Amino acid sequence: MSTKIFCDIADIKQIKKFNRSNIVKGFTTNPSLMRKAGAKDYKKYSQQILKICRNKPISFEVFGDDHESMIKQAIEINKWGKNVYVKIPVLNSKGIFMGKVIKELNKNKIKLNITAIYSSKQVKKVLDNLKTNTKLIVSIFVGRLADSGRDPINMIKETVKLTKKYKNIEVLWASTREPYNYIQAKKLGCEIITVPPSIIEKIINFSKISDKNLSIATVKGFLKDSKLSKFSF
Repeated sequence: MSTKIFCDIADIKQIKKFNRSNIVKGFTTNPSLMRKAGAKDYKKYSQQILKICRNKPISFEVFGDDHESMIKQAIEINKWGKNVYVKIPVLNSKGIFMGKVIKELNKNKIKLNITAIYSSKQVKKVLDNLKTNTKLIVSIFVGRLADSGRDPINMIKETVKLTKKYKNIEVLWASTREPYNYIQAKKLGCEIITVPPSIIEKIINFSKISDKNLSIATVKGFLKDSKLSKFSF
């Protein structure tokens, strides 16, 4: 199957660049990326992005931490464009499952990206709160799960199996750590993978790099540093 690459970024210049790229099919953002990009006004900055990204899907996350504020922000974000997905965390900062929020927004046919998912149990709970066939993304934070010492592959397999019968749901491999994750995501049946710009550049060059060139580049790096350090015997 074909796995779509979404660029995980909020920087305006990078969005301009990758919006022109055929390999990038969409974008994902979050409050941390927005802050890193220098956003001061969340709505105004998001609308700047949407002036560039008019056709490709893009996710903007709520930053409320309770039912009422999440619903209010989600309804507002949804108005920004037809290509917009609203990111809702599966739990809030107090560990409360956001099922009521997911159910209400899905009932109102708002496209959602359920984020910060770390278990198939959480995926099942999300599915139990869907009332319409409105488009929905489930974002599995694969890299962070692996950082915690757990193998994320089985969890991805379970999620793909759980969502297979839902034509409106896409599984997203989030928290990408290396270019090879793209190959893994394709093999496992993930519809989407979010990738930072530096890793996208490496994916573009996959077919151009031979074993010989990898070896040469590695040795050149060692040689350069040994010369700079003026090592001698």
